[in-house]
Amino acid sequence: MKNTSSFKPEDCADEVVQDEYLFDYNSGKRDRFAGKLGQDRLMVCLDADVAAVFKSAESVNHVLRAIITSLPATKKDTS
Repeated sequence: MKNTSSFKPEDCADEVVQDEYLFDYNSGKRDRFAGKLGQDRLMVCLDADVAAVFKSAESVNHVLRAIITSLPATKKDTS
């Protein structure tokens, strides 16, 4: 049994869609997710085939750390 109500287009017949809406930018609120990422983190988008293999951020980080340790050490430029 479904507990959701069905949408009826005639219910919205009285609503008017305006050509332009005025937005008060002074009353706007900052993005609630803006502070969650932090300065020491980077967000990247994985291609679908890669994302299918990795199910969590921890698994991606584990593999990337393994690759990093296998890379040859490089000298930092001191200029």
